[in-house]
Amino acid sequence: MSATTDDPRFAEVVEAFRGDRKVTSGTMMASLGLKVNGKIFAMLVRGELVVKLPRERVTELVTSGLGRQFDPRRDGRLMKEWVVVPGSRPPWVELAQEARRFVGGGSAPLRKRR
Repeated sequence: MSATTDDPRFAEVVEAFRGDRKVTSGTMMASLGLKVNGKIFAMLVRGELVVKLPRERVTELVTSGLGRQFDPRRDGRLMKEWVVVPGSRPPWVELAQEARRFVGGGSAPLRKRR
């Protein structure tokens, strides 16, 4: 994986997947993202983590105040399976791992945080 970022919070997310051979990096909507099976599951957009999760989980995170639905064009068209998690609200690594499992199917190797 060749993803690099100047944002230390997203760098920690990238590092968590360094040992997962199925995870690659790429761009989506001009943002750095992590992919599994060619599909983006986590990306850094305007300094915030955006992850793909089941619709019910997105609703749960929004309702709890941990995140908000993703509006990529900022025109009110929300993506139902994507949630934005602001930088001041952890846990980015754990949510990215959850997204990787959702998009990639099955289990993803978990790497302990330092």
